[in-house]
Amino acid sequence: MYIGVDLGGTGIKAGLVDEKGNILHKDSCPTRAMEDYKVIVADMADLIKKVLNDTDTNTSEIKTIGIGCPGSIDDKNGVVIYANNLNLHDAPLAEELKKYYDVPVYVSNDANCAALGEFFALDDENITDIVAITLGTGVGSGIIINKKIFTGTNGIGGELGHTVIKANGEKCTCGRNGCWEAYASATALIREAEKAAKENPDSYLAKLVAENGGKANGRIPFAATEKGDEAGKKVIDKYILDVAEGIVNIINTFQPHAIVIGGGVSNAGDALLKPIEEYSKEHCYGGIFQTKISIAKLGNDAGIIGAAFLGK
Repeated sequence: MYIGVDLGGTGIKAGLVDEKGNILHKDSCPTRAMEDYKVIVADMADLIKKVLNDTDTNTSEIKTIGIGCPGSIDDKNGVVIYANNLNLHDAPLAEELKKYYDVPVYVSNDANCAALGEFFALDDENITDIVAITLGTGVGSGIIINKKIFTGTNGIGGELGHTVIKANGEKCTCGRNGCWEAYASATALIREAEKAAKENPDSYLAKLVAENGGKANGRIPFAATEKGDEAGKKVIDKYILDVAEGIVNIINTFQPHAIVIGGGVSNAGDALLKPIEEYSKEHCYGGIFQTKISIAKLGNDAGIIGAAFLGK
């Protein structure tokens, strides 16, 4: 059995995972994000202890512990180089957690862990290369090549959300302009929906935004489109085009067996997926389209399962 830990800016989740990728039990606790890394690891250790105690599992039964953490990670040494929403700078998480548990400990970027979890969830021996995309507050991404996480030469490769799709375009949180994240994230979708609602006050989109306290969310423009609302449709059409442009770039670069799309926006299902597939078939280099595009299966559990399998 394995332990997977998903360390986030607001919460820590830990789960006991079996050989087949099933979470047998999981629990969570708040992240004391601005505390020293030793405090965060101590909380992590206590949470793992609780998961083990609740399942009557002995530490000797645990093969490895894996930690998924946002930010730049030195995965060879288990060190968080920098995480902007946690007080972690050159923090040796693996070394510190080994003080509590005498088992191998691995650390990787949280998006990479989610990608690894989704890779195992595909459960197909013929699939060796996938790219997992998370359309959330930002655009997270993880790349699996030959069944292994790709991180580049310095451990921080794979930031597909920060490839530019429009030169001199929208400002991105990374400081550049025109990044894919600035167009394909849920944040971008919400921005455009609220803008369209103001410009089209008589639209059904504007009605839904008003009913939601004047704020849009990722569901509202899709809901407006389903009702035949033209303002909502324009927002969705533009958004899907921007997402699809990035997807085509990924296919042209990696030609993976599969691309898995997760995050809150992925709840739109076929309304998001089908147009992306159609655009990809039409625009992939040389007309070669053999990548399977699907919605992620594991939801919020992907990070735990992927982290658990970091040492597998």
